[in-house]
Amino acid sequence: MELELRHLRTVRAIAEAGSLTKASVALGLAQPALSTQLKRIERLLGGALFERGRTGVLPTPLGELVLDRARVLLPAAQELQEAAVRFAHAHGGRRRFRLGATHGPLLGALVDRLVAEYPGAAVTTATSWSTQELTGRVAGGRLDFALVGVCGQSRPAGAAQLAWREVGTDPVFAMLGERHPLAGRPELGLAELAPEQWAVVPGEGCFADCFSAACSRAGFTPEAMYETDTASCVHLVQVGRAVGLARATFPPTAGVVTVPLAGDPLVWRHLLGWHPESPEAATAAEVTEYARQAHAEAAGRSPSYTAWRVRRAAERELRPQPCPEPRPGVPPGPGAVARG
Repeated sequence: MELELRHLRTVRAIAEAGSLTKASVALGLAQPALSTQLKRIERLLGGALFERGRTGVLPTPLGELVLDRARVLLPAAQELQEAAVRFAHAHGGRRRFRLGATHGPLLGALVDRLVAEYPGAAVTTATSWSTQELTGRVAGGRLDFALVGVCGQSRPAGAAQLAWREVGTDPVFAMLGERHPLAGRPELGLAELAPEQWAVVPGEGCFADCFSAACSRAGFTPEAMYETDTASCVHLVQVGRAVGLARATFPPTAGVVTVPLAGDPLVWRHLLGWHPESPEAATAAEVTEYARQAHAEAAGRSPSYTAWRVRRAAERELRPQPCPEPRPGVPPGPGAVARG
C-alpha cells in the first residue's frame, strides 16, 4: 500500500474535527471504518499520528509532520487538477459552454442564445440548489459559468475565486393562488400576509434570515413553512394551502398570481460568475450580455412585473427634483435663491 492523497485528506479531516466521531460525520464514514483506515495509514507511515484522549484526539509529533506536508501537498494537487482541466478545455478544439445554475427562469433563454450564436458549440447545463456547489465546480474547472441568485447585496457562497457580473435585480413578490382573497390587489403590505403559511424552496445564503427580519419589521413571525421543490411550492399555492415568495421574473403559471410587496422589502440579484483564468473568460462579457437579454425577456413576460415597473417609473417622475446649481454668469430662475 502506498501513500495517497486521500490518506492525507483523512488525516487532515481528523485533525480539523478534533475527534474521530466528528471526522467520520464530515467524511461520510462510519466511525469503525474510519478507525480502521487510520490504523492502516499509521502502519504505512511508521507510527501513531494522534493521541486519543477523553476529549478527542491531538496530533503526535509524527502527526504534526504529516499535517505540515499535507497543508502543502493537498492545495498543490488541487491547483494542478484545476489547471489541467482548464488546459484540456482550452486545447480541446471544439468550443463549449458548460453552464451551471440555481433553479430560475434565465438558464433556458441563455442556452437558446448561445446555441444560436455558436451553432457548432457544445452547450451543457447543470443545476443545483447549492450556490456553493456551483461556484466550487467553476473554480475547479468542471463548469465555465455559474448563473446564481443572491439576496440583496450579499455575495454568493464560495465567491472569492471567481469574477462576477450582475445580470439583473428584481423585487421579490408574493405568490398567491388566483382565488386567494388578496389576489386581485396591485400591491400588498407584508403584514397583510401574517396569518398565512408559507411555501419556500431550499437554498443557501441569507434570504431566509432577510425574510424573517422583514416579517419582524412588519410586526409578525411567519407561521409554518413548507420547504420543498418549486413544483410542490406552486401546487401548495394553487390549492390555497400556502403563499409563496417569487422573484418578479417568475413566469406566468396557471392558477397562480404574483403580487408586489409594498416598499420592496426583499430584493433578488441575478449574478454570472466565471474563473478569470479559464479559457472562456474571453467570452464572459458576451455571455453576460446574453444573460441580461434573457433577464429582460423574462421580466417582459410577467404582467405583474411590467405593471410594477410602470408604477415605479411614474413615481420617479412625480418625485420632486433638486434645483440645479446656477452656472456662472447665468441668473437664477424663478423661485431660485441666489448665493452671494
